[in-house]
Amino acid sequence: MLRVDIITIFPDYFREPFDYGIIRRARAASLVEIKAHDLRSWTSDKHKVVDDRPFGGGDGMVLKPEPIFAAVEALAEARRREDIGPTKRVVLLSPQGKPLTQSLATEFAQCEQLVLVCGRYEGVDERVADVLVTDEISIGDYVLSGGEPAALVVIDAVIRLIPGALGSETSASTESFSDGLLDYPHYTRPPEFDGKKVPEVLLTGHHADIARWRRQAAEEKTKRNRPDLLKK
Repeated sequence: MLRVDIITIFPDYFREPFDYGIIRRARAASLVEIKAHDLRSWTSDKHKVVDDRPFGGGDGMVLKPEPIFAAVEALAEARRREDIGPTKRVVLLSPQGKPLTQSLATEFAQCEQLVLVCGRYEGVDERVADVLVTDEISIGDYVLSGGEPAALVVIDAVIRLIPGALGSETSASTESFSDGLLDYPHYTRPPEFDGKKVPEVLLTGHHADIARWRRQAAEEKTKRNRPDLLKK
């Protein structure tokens, strides 16, 4: 079972998002356990301060390293007491990280523990990235108010790749990015809507022809929407 631990200053942010869809089913089937932890629990001062002004000046505040180091170590120790294997990734969610990809999500899905550190304010003390984390991850070339929305994206992308999480064992292997291409177009009833018809080949029942059409359609859609993937 994968254990996901989220370190955040807003644990209530995660109160309900995991009660729906695939994630809810995966939790009910004991495929994954998810817990959000308040970073302030690992502070040592009476005011539970987790941030401070940046050295060198500048706007905003920076999350301090001490509580984050203490939190990750405490969560790792708890797993050791449960006699769970050591396969663990500590992920800092940051605009400066490398992009989240399907292949990286697949790696995370094979872990026994995934610790997600949610950045805030102007960021996290760089010593966290230098020493503590195994991966610094971004979900896109834009800036969010914090790492919490990014944590939701990572968790959703990872859990659907755990064996048994999806209704069909082949679903994940045919989705976008699974083979370097975007997914092929999908159609359902009615066969004609607003003057637009479903491609005739999909109605023939000829599996080889359908497979060829889908591959070609996937390549065309990738060329149109994400030509950078074809270059790779």
